[in-house]
Amino acid sequence: MNVLGIVLATLCVAGVGLFIGVFLGVSAEAFKVEVDEKEEAVLAALPGNNCGGCGFAGCSGLAAAIAKGEADVGGCPVGGSDVAAKIASIMGKEAGESKHMVAFVKCAGNCDNASVDYEYYGIKDCKMLAFIPNGGAKTCNQGCLGYGSCVNVCPFDAIHVINGVAVVDKDACKACNKCVTECPKNLIELVPYESKHLVTCSSKEKGPATMKACKVGCIGCGLCVKVCPAGAVTVTDFHAYIDQEKCTGCGACAQKCPKKAII
Repeated sequence: MNVLGIVLATLCVAGVGLFIGVFLGVSAEAFKVEVDEKEEAVLAALPGNNCGGCGFAGCSGLAAAIAKGEADVGGCPVGGSDVAAKIASIMGKEAGESKHMVAFVKCAGNCDNASVDYEYYGIKDCKMLAFIPNGGAKTCNQGCLGYGSCVNVCPFDAIHVINGVAVVDKDACKACNKCVTECPKNLIELVPYESKHLVTCSSKEKGPATMKACKVGCIGCGLCVKVCPAGAVTVTDFHAYIDQEKCTGCGACAQKCPKKAII
């Protein structure tokens, strides 16, 4: 065996290894991406659901925005006040007061209460119903269709169709907003968890038409407005609305409502 050949081969391999090492080191330094320590800390504090309820493309997007000062420290609807406090501490800011919000379906037109014009057999998808007569089989074309498009997008199993109408589990809901944007009838909104009374109807039809379509539909009679001592109830377009900021939870509106449209 040629000793000189072995030495040369060894030196050649060592030289190549040294070159690659130097090249990689220089490349890493030249093309390195600076890591924002605050961004990493904020990301670690977020729940990691990546639901998009904050309006950003997942938790990493929100973390980057918070670190840059482009989003509020309480921007995560899933994390709530606890996560907001942690992130505020990381960012050296005050968390501020945040309300616990939940989704609410403004319809009680279940199979027992709502009238139907025909039997529907087809794809069970609420958005598809926009292409069939009257926007659905139910007489009220502003009510819940009951085919669960909102159920399919909820990442927390917090909404289910019960007896033909979507119902939200308040304790499971994280207010991610996905069901709100998915509903083609715009029947779902976010309300404070502590809300005492809510109107379970979205119909803006006149009283006679609403009564024909649903047993518990709001007929816009205005009795709730007259009995509310706090001035929290108003009626617009034959539909009652309760201002949760003014509502004291006395229950006078619910007791007076002849259609039991306020719960």
